[in-house]
Amino acid sequence: MALEMSCAFNTSLESHQHAAIAEQLGYRRAWFYDSPALYADVWTQLCRAAERTERIGLGPGVMVPSLRHPMANAAGIATLVSLAGADRVAIAVGSGFTGRLTLGQRPLPWRQVSEYVRVLKALLRGEDAEWEGAVIRMMHHPGFGPDRPIDVPFLFGVQGPKGIAAAKELADGAFSAARPVPGFDWNAVLSIGTVLDDGEDPGSARSMAAAGHAAGVLFHFALEFDLLDQLPNGKQWAAAYDGVPARERHLALHDGHMALVNERDRPFVTGETLAGGGFAMDRAGWRAKLAELEAEGATEIAYQPAGPDVPRELEAFASVVRG
Repeated sequence: MALEMSCAFNTSLESHQHAAIAEQLGYRRAWFYDSPALYADVWTQLCRAAERTERIGLGPGVMVPSLRHPMANAAGIATLVSLAGADRVAIAVGSGFTGRLTLGQRPLPWRQVSEYVRVLKALLRGEDAEWEGAVIRMMHHPGFGPDRPIDVPFLFGVQGPKGIAAAKELADGAFSAARPVPGFDWNAVLSIGTVLDDGEDPGSARSMAAAGHAAGVLFHFALEFDLLDQLPNGKQWAAAYDGVPARERHLALHDGHMALVNERDRPFVTGETLAGGGFAMDRAGWRAKLAELEAEGATEIAYQPAGPDVPRELEAFASVVRG
């Protein structure tokens, strides 16, 4: 299988240690989610991972521009490069499906993402840039940041035509969820779920703890993009949140996002849901799925482990890829 095997973490206080385990298992990269309302600080944990590893690639996946001034992210990238080396760092940028929705905000327009990345790249090259009406520059002297230019690849987390157009102009590839995006030489595809043990039921307690969140994300995505009619019990699931005041609903909807099953989602997350969505499969099922993604244009699989035993999930998935 030619797919590069990478992983993606819902950045926890242990993700730096999990990245070290992933390196030992042969994972090519470790992407760390950038959703501060849910997870540990992405730059802190990436730098901690850099200090504990030697080879594995590291980067935010995906970084949300509105969360920080471009200078703050430029300094974060520079610090990570100083620890890991530019050849190990890649930056995935998105419009904010989770990083903004958890704050009660809609995703950013892609024109704003593009402008942010232009400024960020200029800063990393050591150039002057303009932001919020002022000229800014990375003014770090030796010992306070690595020399410029700092050259690291960028991927854009895209789905629709506007994001794809922005990625083709400014990015080195695409970072997508579930399915690859045609037309990119580098296409990292996020995949979530668990590898079942031989004979294990998809609805087992272990499987639910490791993959149940995947079904919850499916419901959340369907709600945001008006696709609830396409999901079994989609409307009934949404009704479970009717009692939450509208101005606070995003807090309830994204409780445990990409990490666990919250109490409102729990009645709608079953073994059948996990199996049907391709979130809980045996090794043969996963191998078939990976072959399908590769045939559709994926070049890298970014597998997100979850649950109480992340090392087990990393090992089980690696065993699938190794065959």
